[in-house]
Amino acid sequence: MKSKEFDIQQNSRGALTSLKMNHDQTGMNWLIDPKYLEQVGYQDAEKLFGEFTLTIANKTYNSIDYTPNVMNTTTKSKVVYQIASVTITLQYQLEQDYLNWHIEAINETEEALQIDNFGLWASFAYVMFRDNDVQRNANQSTAAFPSISPNYTKLALVRRDNTAPNLGLFQTQGQMRSIGTYNEYSNRFFENVSPSLDGMLFHQLILAGGYPKGNGPHNDWIYSQAPVVIAPHATVAWAFKLKAFADKNDFYAVGAEFNHPEIQFLPLLTAGHNQIINLKIGAGKTVTDVEEVYQLQDQLVRRSLLNQLTDEQQLIYPVVGLGEHQVIFRFSDKTEDMIVFNVMSTIKNVMRDRTDYISEQSYSGATGKVPYSFGPVSNQGESLGKMTFMIQECLLDPQITNRLTKIRQVEKSAVEYIIPKWFIGGDFKRPAKLYGDFYRVMDLEYIAHLFYLLAQCSDTELVLNSPQTYLSWAAQIFDVRVNPDLHEDERGKAEAQMMGQYFLYIEDLLKALKANHLDQEYSEIANSWQKVTKRIANESPSLASAVTEHFFDNAGFGPAAGALAVSGHPDEAVIYGNLLKANIGFSNDFRAQSPDRWWEALSYMVHALWGGVTAASALIAGRALWDAELVEAAYRGTVAVLYMYDTNATTTNRLLKPGEAASTYSIAGPNLNRPDLSRNRFGQSVFSTDGGIFTRLFPDGYTGEDDWDMGEELVAYLNGFGQETYIYQDNNVLKVINGAIETAPDGTLIIESFAPYLKQYIDLTKHEVIATTETKVRYNNGIIVD
Repeated sequence: MKSKEFDIQQNSRGALTSLKMNHDQTGMNWLIDPKYLEQVGYQDAEKLFGEFTLTIANKTYNSIDYTPNVMNTTTKSKVVYQIASVTITLQYQLEQDYLNWHIEAINETEEALQIDNFGLWASFAYVMFRDNDVQRNANQSTAAFPSISPNYTKLALVRRDNTAPNLGLFQTQGQMRSIGTYNEYSNRFFENVSPSLDGMLFHQLILAGGYPKGNGPHNDWIYSQAPVVIAPHATVAWAFKLKAFADKNDFYAVGAEFNHPEIQFLPLLTAGHNQIINLKIGAGKTVTDVEEVYQLQDQLVRRSLLNQLTDEQQLIYPVVGLGEHQVIFRFSDKTEDMIVFNVMSTIKNVMRDRTDYISEQSYSGATGKVPYSFGPVSNQGESLGKMTFMIQECLLDPQITNRLTKIRQVEKSAVEYIIPKWFIGGDFKRPAKLYGDFYRVMDLEYIAHLFYLLAQCSDTELVLNSPQTYLSWAAQIFDVRVNPDLHEDERGKAEAQMMGQYFLYIEDLLKALKANHLDQEYSEIANSWQKVTKRIANESPSLASAVTEHFFDNAGFGPAAGALAVSGHPDEAVIYGNLLKANIGFSNDFRAQSPDRWWEALSYMVHALWGGVTAASALIAGRALWDAELVEAAYRGTVAVLYMYDTNATTTNRLLKPGEAASTYSIAGPNLNRPDLSRNRFGQSVFSTDGGIFTRLFPDGYTGEDDWDMGEELVAYLNGFGQETYIYQDNNVLKVINGAIETAPDGTLIIESFAPYLKQYIDLTKHEVIATTETKVRYNNGIIVD
């Protein structure tokens, strides 16, 4: 099929194998290509675009097992299946600038028919190519951000280098349930090769059901798992339109062309604050009801907000209840749209509860199985993030309970557990080979960070060593982390030059070394930092830092963007900043606004550590570049990450006690690799039951401890949005990030910060920083602090 806009190829079964845009000079195929599947050895012909699975009367039918009748013209294709007592028709019609995809299910019997599951593959090019050509991974692969709605589901397919055109899928007919994913991957972590991980996600549009019986989310009251019932000789239909778009704003503009409402809202609130919703709907449609739904004491609370909707289609109301909130908009044409946002108790209380839990539940003390460690114990440096967070929180919050006890627990662990484990004989220049025949240089940046933060404590708060000693140790360890000359083997030399999360604190470390006259340490580290950032800057046109142990990784390009931004390489930071913009989602559900990553959940997911570091990268780069789009993306990603600490969440199977946390949340529903993890929080050891590499990664099986690699992202939050609120002008409209803006009765604009330890407002338009701890300020052509 071919039109002015698209060139589409199909196989003999009518499944789509190639979709290209004629005006796209890169020639990107926006669909998963069966030739690539064959090249890398994946057997997934049944998941190509347009194939499907169908469950009727407890029997599942796969379209791949049936031969359809295919009828084609230049601009139209019709694919018809006869399966059991149902006729399934897929029709593709090319219009001038979009593709119309129409699906029908016809009941050919004399009785009502129930379809328990109908999953239709929409297999876009969400691929991490097994290819060291990182430009291919950036330019010929797409991230996919879902906005799921009964009648207005959207899927934004964003090219990973943030260059237009992109592709959007927009629902225009029928009832949707969800969008699921299936992951195909190869992981060679233990083969000591880098990159070692590649894979792809196949997306499935869930038109009915979605899960094997009893194997899915049990507490998810937001997204329907209902079957579809078709009357005798009746037809049920769905339709979607695929059209190119330029950027996030254009995505919603294209949606409006297809009669989609646009709903803007605050993705995260704390108790007692107002939600502010702005609604745009097309002509000929009115709002008939607005209903808010949330769960309180195992009961769903429903209340109508219609009488609070203004003539300007704005809704401002005080939220009640904690946890996920759904707001459903019903329209005069009998359709519905919705949003999902979160309400947490005060962030400060969340942080305090977390430190209490770490101190009281995670710390083993002198008599523990691993004395003085914080569990769960791991060889990876990420597992030390709890300690780093606890010190940072104690430094920011003098009112925290048992503050000295917590500081000294971490100090004891650092001296008695960390040093003997990670360094031979306590010699910082001799890292212990904790991974068989090698050590992981990346681990050292977490250790150096911890000792740096200990050095920020006072003499009276520490008992084993002075702050100056810990600062000296931090410098020595950090030098080994970044200085290739201090390693004998090639792996160590190579890893020492890789950017990591240390960009979050290196500038502070250097300032401390200079202030404390540690001149040699300062000189060596500053030299290494200059060398690595200069190299990354020089290599930025090739996107070399986007490759880590994975073929394309936000753990590479995120820190690269942040590091280049703070080290005086703004042009190169923009290059990696574009990868960040394409990496952080936008959606009607706050959880789906996460940085795009799949390998800890085998599905589109929130991952606390790298989601948080990626969000922090966007914030740091956005702050340095005065780029509101990056700061907005950073906040969206941060809101998703904070969900991993939310003890009031009600929709996940894994409910958390105060202070508990879980590292991973599977956004997609269903997660077709592990349906039981769909829309659930968990730790990665849950995959130990899947065998293979997971058996070696988690030899003790599933521990039930879901937070081993968490904490560093909270430090990043505390040093960013924990202390800052941003404002900027967008088409002469004032907008606020990490806060809210309302108009007082006298017409004055009032800005309220959501930062728990506010220190400053930053005006991205005027390039101004306003230092204050006042959480409410006035605005009149600038911030006014009363």
